[in-house]
Amino acid sequence: MRFADYAKIYVTAGNGGSGMAHFRREKYVPRGGPDGGDGGKGGDVVLKGNPQLNTLLDLRYRKFIKAKHGKHGGSARKTGKDGEPEILEVPLGTVVYDAETKERLGEITEDGEEVIIAHGGKGGLGNWHFRSATNQTPQHYQEGEEGEERVVELELKLIADIGLVGFPNAGKSTLLSALSEARPKIADYPFTTLEPNLGVVTFSDYRSFVMADIPGIIEDAHEGKGLGLQFLRHIERNKLLLFMVAADTDMQAEYDALLHELREYRSDLLEKPRLLAITKMDLVPGYKFEEAIVIDDSVEVIEISSATGHNIDQLKEKIWEKLQGFEEEESL
Repeated sequence: MRFADYAKIYVTAGNGGSGMAHFRREKYVPRGGPDGGDGGKGGDVVLKGNPQLNTLLDLRYRKFIKAKHGKHGGSARKTGKDGEPEILEVPLGTVVYDAETKERLGEITEDGEEVIIAHGGKGGLGNWHFRSATNQTPQHYQEGEEGEERVVELELKLIADIGLVGFPNAGKSTLLSALSEARPKIADYPFTTLEPNLGVVTFSDYRSFVMADIPGIIEDAHEGKGLGLQFLRHIERNKLLLFMVAADTDMQAEYDALLHELREYRSDLLEKPRLLAITKMDLVPGYKFEEAIVIDDSVEVIEISSATGHNIDQLKEKIWEKLQGFEEEESL
């Protein structure tokens, strides 16, 4: 299935049904009073969270979405049936905006959570509501209100425990495939990964965490260059960031550039807990640098090789330890 983390759709809620102008007519009641019923409410357009989904692809093919109209009121003060809502199931992590005003309408982060993105119109009142001591036969009734109509933009921000942050060819996809059952495309050229991949990393004692392989950063990605903003938003929901720089590069320069891109996109992302992995250690003789490497003395560093498995288990345990510490802080 193709991955899609953006969709633009046109939504129209249902119109409310009109009230009714009607008078009671029975055999022995020649001058029955007004008994026109109210119209039903128009259906809403609703987003609903579904944890089984991981893409907005379906909505790419449903550009125009309409909910049902409410039914008109009936005699004997019968209220018209409400219009059925149009429920759109979306992945957890979906954020919705008004395309014109850029107003944030809501976000879906939990199973079954709902956000109304277009409200159905209210039903009109029947003539029964307009009777009075001076007007026993009101002819007046209300038309139903029109439902909201708007263009909305949906963005999916992947929810994962840990996000892999690095330049193209830093070894992110290789690490994900080494730690999980995920099988992202891997090759020795930039931008092999053109869309985020999720993998569940498991332990023999049934512990697990979710890892996101996010397409590589390039210089000025925060300005939309390369894959730019298509991937940066996915970092926002990760609990922990694993920065990755390859051992055969200028590691300090790459690490500083990664920090710069995240800072320019959203500075608060650097407040997230993070680890630093030096990858491709199989290219270093004896898996050991001649001199001690100090890139960031405030961040824990682990040297790994996904190709040979060097320190991979240690990395898993370190990630788990960090995640548990994060959860304990949240519970306080």
